[in-house]
Amino acid sequence: MKEIKNVIEKIAQIRRKKGYTYENMAHELKITPAAYRKIETGETKLTVERLIKISEILGEDLFNLLEMNNKKTIHYFSNEENDNIEINNNDYKDLINYIRETHDKLIKTKDEQIAILKEQIHFYKENKK
Repeated sequence: MKEIKNVIEKIAQIRRKKGYTYENMAHELKITPAAYRKIETGETKLTVERLIKISEILGEDLFNLLEMNNKKTIHYFSNEENDNIEINNNDYKDLINYIRETHDKLIKTKDEQIAILKEQIHFYKENKK
């Protein structure tokens, strides 16, 4: 998708301008430099969660990173369930809300999975005795 490529190019441009290396970014994202390089080269998909974290690391507004060409076109973005939403390039409000909602859902799912794992650990420790 051309729009995602533009976002990744903007991230790389801002990263270089601020003097950050792959290693700096990788350290902040808690991944390897090779894994970060794969994000910037498009070999690995850029997740919503990582996009938000990258915007925080770079000190850039998410809107600024998502700013694409000022063309008056409609773009489609989809999540894992293939729910499609329409976004007009001149109105990023819906996109930003969608990203925040998706991020919140991912965090909630992660928290639920952690709670289940903690319960399983507790169960196994109790039954081991």
